[in-house]
Amino acid sequence: MKFGKLGLLAASAAMTVVSTAALAAEQYIPSLVYRTGPYASGGVPLADGYADYFHLINERDGGVNGVKFKVEECETGYKTDRGVECYDRTKENATIYNPWSTGITYALIDKVTADKIPFLSMGYGRTSAADGRVFEYIFNFPSTYWNQATAIVQYIANELGGTDQLKGKRIGYIYLDHPYGKEPIPTMDILAEKFGFTYDKYPVAPKSMTEQKSIWLQIRKTKPDYVIMWGWGAMNATAVKEATNIRFDMSKFIGNWWSAGEDTAIPSGDKAKGYRAATFHGVGKDAPVFGDLQQHIVDKGMASGDGSKIGLVLYNRGFANAAYVVEAVRKAQEKFGNRVMTGEEVRWGLENLDLTEERLAELGLTGLVPPTKVTCENHEGLSPAIKIQEWNGSGYEVITDWIPAMTQVTRPLIEQDAAAYAAEKGITPRSCN
Repeated sequence: MKFGKLGLLAASAAMTVVSTAALAAEQYIPSLVYRTGPYASGGVPLADGYADYFHLINERDGGVNGVKFKVEECETGYKTDRGVECYDRTKENATIYNPWSTGITYALIDKVTADKIPFLSMGYGRTSAADGRVFEYIFNFPSTYWNQATAIVQYIANELGGTDQLKGKRIGYIYLDHPYGKEPIPTMDILAEKFGFTYDKYPVAPKSMTEQKSIWLQIRKTKPDYVIMWGWGAMNATAVKEATNIRFDMSKFIGNWWSAGEDTAIPSGDKAKGYRAATFHGVGKDAPVFGDLQQHIVDKGMASGDGSKIGLVLYNRGFANAAYVVEAVRKAQEKFGNRVMTGEEVRWGLENLDLTEERLAELGLTGLVPPTKVTCENHEGLSPAIKIQEWNGSGYEVITDWIPAMTQVTRPLIEQDAAAYAAEKGITPRSCN
């Protein structure tokens, strides 16, 4: 079939109408991913888990009240400039963003706020965005870097016999020299002063993540009581390997929740036994929802990637993130009607999210997603806490109950930083009454 110039224009217009109509019938979810580059070992399972939960909701339930999800990936390579480009290219009709990068998060805060598109930086990003009075469109539940730092220090204190036993102890802090790795440092400074311990900072340059021998030789020399790691990508496995090389006590080596993937420990195998890391969700495939995933997605050959990441720590994190998004859309529909929600409406759903134990059981998410309640004032959630998982040579096992964060330490800091941001940007904090 041949088209003249007008015919081509008409055909193009028709396709545009069809495309727009199709998009209007679906909840559009841009997914900023990094399946390539030095951080792909963490980015791939995150992206797979995130996509698969939406696939499950579409296949098992027909969407949410008849509205299906359309997930579109955009590759960032974990680079901030590419993340911003992805945002600008995909923001039309976007429901929400989850960029999986603190650098990208910082770069997009002003943009998403101006565009009225909500942003869930789940367990990363700018901690003071937890103050919803200032950061109306930014959410970071179920916990933040500052509160994670306090909970890890609390875990160390529990092992020692109480916070008074922290006095005089020495902690090593090895971190990616990136906004992400630097985020908890002010909190660590305050905790060190409050409890009387000292800590040594060991930055790892992003361009030389596998070159850590000098750092670990210094750690061998200083002999810290504990080492805390805020790593990502190839840095994590390298750090664990170097720690085993100097025969550091792995039970005293504690990674944050981004240093908690299987890719961190597998290269060292049995030598890494005892390595511990934080988590804010369940590990493995015990949650009932994984049975549904097997039936409706895996058995039909619809799993993202090759399906090998299911149940891994970072896969579960992406999966849990998508569950939060789906429930925010569902919550928004309760107020605005059973149709495609706008970003502004989903923002309301996030701010009014209340996932109780009972609701999580209904969703098959018991043991995977923690109970989470969000408010206007508190976009981090009302009960930030972590669990500690331990590497057993072939996988992780959770070894603690929930360890509450020291919110009495962090909330004043959050409000102070948010107030400074508001003053800088000319923002009048909204009232949540």
